[in-house]
Amino acid sequence: MKVSIRYGTHLPILQKVIGLTTGPILELGTGFYSTPLLHFACLPTKRRLVSYDSDEGWIKNFKDCRTDFHQVNFVANWDELDITGPWDVVLVDHGPDSRRKIEVSRLANEAKYIILHDSDPENDNLYKYSEIYSKFKYRFDYTECKPNTTLLSNFVDLHDFKI
Repeated sequence: MKVSIRYGTHLPILQKVIGLTTGPILELGTGFYSTPLLHFACLPTKRRLVSYDSDEGWIKNFKDCRTDFHQVNFVANWDELDITGPWDVVLVDHGPDSRRKIEVSRLANEAKYIILHDSDPENDNLYKYSEIYSKFKYRFDYTECKPNTTLLSNFVDLHDFKI
């Protein structure tokens, strides 16, 4: 499995919203940057964390993260997965690429904050995030790092959001 600093460009947003919230977290797509960060951020308070991935290789990487507060689950069929909230934080960084907009649509009114990794306009041909932005009242684009990360909410005004 390849690792690149580009795979962690969503961490500033992720760290910020973890600090703003106390409720459950949903991770769609595990990774060497997000999964350990989320796991150890949730450890002190045993905050509920649920991670899903459709790649068994990624699931094997994080099998040791399974605890009473952190579920790490394989997904055979995203359509059959119950991701009903409420969630305080959702990270969307899973495959296949075409699934991301579908899960974001399903979660639009289930999560306080939804974090979209790889949200550069030039990646829209892959993820088609532009098709779901209208489902949200508030949006913040973090462009300090490439690939970009977008924060969406229907519950929290992001007008003054800062990193």
